[in-house]
Amino acid sequence: MFGNYLIGLREGLEASLVVCILIAYLVKTGRRDKLPPVWLGVGSAVVLSMVFGAVLQFGSSQLTFEAQEALGGSLSIISVGLVTWMVFWMRRTARHLKTELHGKLDAALAMGTTALVVTSFLAVGREGLETALFIWSAVQATDDGWNPLVGAALGLLTSVVLGWLFYRGALKINLARFFTWTGAMLVVVAAGVLAYGVHDLQEAGWLPGLHSTAFDISSTIPKDSWYGTLLKGVFNFQPDPTVLQLVVWLLYLVPTLAVFFGLLGGGRSKPAKPVEAKPAGAEPAA
Repeated sequence: MFGNYLIGLREGLEASLVVCILIAYLVKTGRRDKLPPVWLGVGSAVVLSMVFGAVLQFGSSQLTFEAQEALGGSLSIISVGLVTWMVFWMRRTARHLKTELHGKLDAALAMGTTALVVTSFLAVGREGLETALFIWSAVQATDDGWNPLVGAALGLLTSVVLGWLFYRGALKINLARFFTWTGAMLVVVAAGVLAYGVHDLQEAGWLPGLHSTAFDISSTIPKDSWYGTLLKGVFNFQPDPTVLQLVVWLLYLVPTLAVFFGLLGGGRSKPAKPVEAKPAGAEPAA
């Protein structure tokens, strides 16, 4: 449940911040008459995200087992790619998000009401579609009934409350630091979703190695135990992964975290330029 709570909190807070920045800018500039188009765009984006999630859930249930596994695995991998891009994008632009949105909103105000609706719809809709896809993938991976959905819903509710507190000025935190650490935790969750997606594709027959197990510690960490359920809910942990699952998990998690925290390609000092020896008695250049 915690992993899905984190997804809902992280993704929902991004959307909440976007809405707060748009509304606060209109209020402070005396353009309250432009608030209804913004709310129309936000509401349309929320409805679209809910419809998208419903289509994923109920549409996939009508497929055969192999087709369900193939669809689930493919969408899990796609969602991991989208979330990874989002994590890096937010870490890079968190400090400049307000300025960027103000610029887009000014351009939309100059173009008219329709542009306002489209701007707010796109700003929130992207987050909503990513959230729906990633939560659906995480729910399929955990296979823990309603608990993942409850966790995601609580995360979204928390993000709405935090967004309102941000707007009222009652809460001030370092957003860059917040998105850095939640992004790192989300990368860990995404690694589990990616491994589960690979397992789905193996069960669908799209990838080999379904019966090639890397290790099996089910006797030590049973799947039906409370700690086994906790590990699966938070990290999508599997006590008997296949070799391909383990390799993909490591190949994604280690380099992604290293790049995210700037461990690769960073901190290298440039070599000092060699100082040319001057002949004795030479006058220094003016």
